[in-house]
Amino acid sequence: MEGGHIRAMNRKEISRLKTSDDSGEEDTVNKETKEIEKPLPPVEVKPGEHRLQYTYSIWFSRRAPGKQATTQSYDQNLKLLGRFASVEQFWGYYSRLLRPSDLTSHSDIHIFKDGIKPMWEDTANRNGGKWIVRLRKGLASRCWENMILAMVGEQFMVGDEICGAVISVRFQEDIISIWNRTAQDSAITGRIRDILKRVLNLPPNTIMEYKTHNDSLKHTHSASSLLRKPGPPTRHDLPH
Repeated sequence: MEGGHIRAMNRKEISRLKTSDDSGEEDTVNKETKEIEKPLPPVEVKPGEHRLQYTYSIWFSRRAPGKQATTQSYDQNLKLLGRFASVEQFWGYYSRLLRPSDLTSHSDIHIFKDGIKPMWEDTANRNGGKWIVRLRKGLASRCWENMILAMVGEQFMVGDEICGAVISVRFQEDIISIWNRTAQDSAITGRIRDILKRVLNLPPNTIMEYKTHNDSLKHTHSASSLLRKPGPPTRHDLPH
């Protein structure tokens, strides 16, 4: 990996991140967030490497159980682990990432196209949505790997519609989701659903849910109106 790019975190560093949201180190988080938002240079692909169609960013986030996150705190809690633009760079990062079965509850890994943040409010995501698949414990690692391989390998064949993929580790289940730009295009969302079913080799009775980001935002704003104390809108505990 090029030294000028943010490298993937090793297990010790991710373990330290797991508790950072409870540490109260807001100044540090704000500083890191500002650094992440600076324009990043292109990812260099060395001679002999196999360039992917898109450059991708890997993000990590974790929320303390029982702690509702505002949009601002969610944004600040996103940690950029690395960026890749070739097959070889992808495997270099992926081989060092913790598998879903090794992550603690309420941890999320997001792999998104470079320049798109894994947030509903991002310009690329605003009019889109996501297919959600809820998995019993023990299945997530295989399904997550198959899904992101299909994504970076352009198996969905829907142009630039795919924004990214998320694995959300929860207490009793794991949730994988794939995000796209245009929620209202039923032909595109249907194609993504059918290919996702094939890629994951899901049983015919597997429940898949498509949710628009607008619906997620409306649900969040409705929930926030029930809070006694005034404050920023809270984000519902759903995969992002």
